[in-house]
Amino acid sequence: MTSAYIALSYWDVALAAIFLVLNGALSLLLRLQLERQLAISALRMVVQLFLVGLVLKTVFAIASPWLTLLIALVMVGFAGREIRARQERRLRGVWGYGLGAGAMMLAGMIVTTTALTTQIGPDPWWSPRYALPLFGMILGNAMTGISLALDTLTTTVHREKLAIEAQLLLGYRRFDAVAPFTRRALRAGFMPIINSMAATGIVFLPGMMTGQILSGVDPAEAVKYQILVMFLIGGATGLGVLGAVLASVWRLTDNRHRLRLDRLGGPAA
Repeated sequence: MTSAYIALSYWDVALAAIFLVLNGALSLLLRLQLERQLAISALRMVVQLFLVGLVLKTVFAIASPWLTLLIALVMVGFAGREIRARQERRLRGVWGYGLGAGAMMLAGMIVTTTALTTQIGPDPWWSPRYALPLFGMILGNAMTGISLALDTLTTTVHREKLAIEAQLLLGYRRFDAVAPFTRRALRAGFMPIINSMAATGIVFLPGMMTGQILSGVDPAEAVKYQILVMFLIGGATGLGVLGAVLASVWRLTDNRHRLRLDRLGGPAA
């Protein structure tokens, strides 16, 4: 097996867009009104990826730990914004942004740093060529889990406020009164990564593994890397979901065991 990857021309990339154009044509034909969204999303993706490619090329060449950290924080910032945007009801003030972003950043950095300093071991360990792609994969999956968990928690607590307040009046402690809804939110946050791990290999080949195989890496080696990454993603997602949900429960109640829905905003516009 050759270890050389097959280079793609811009024409090859443009040719793949024919199928997306076909989707747009079908949208017009069936009056789905999705063609504009498809076009804008595709254009944004192309522009963003080209810009990211240029930035990463520069970051890899400079190889500065501080620049690597800055790029990682920018990634966290955008991911935190996505978590907040995906919630129907959000915590008011800085909590609505900082809580999800903070849990995601803490979990992602702990897991990524552990992997870089132990299993992967690049020299230096913070090498942006390894740290940023790995952190990005972990961050993207943790973002999905945390956003689902927080959305489930806040909407359910708001809907079941009478039941929660009734239990609090009967003398239940705040975490006990909210426990069923906490478990529901945790299950919602864990479900995407559980489904992904269950289907990996049989239903689909993950993007990282596919890319390595296409570039000429031995499939057995690609499998080991993919298993490692899936374990890291699962661990970070679990830590992030758990931290974000428990912190939200703490914020939506107080030490006098009252439900504080005044700290929760209305439905997102």
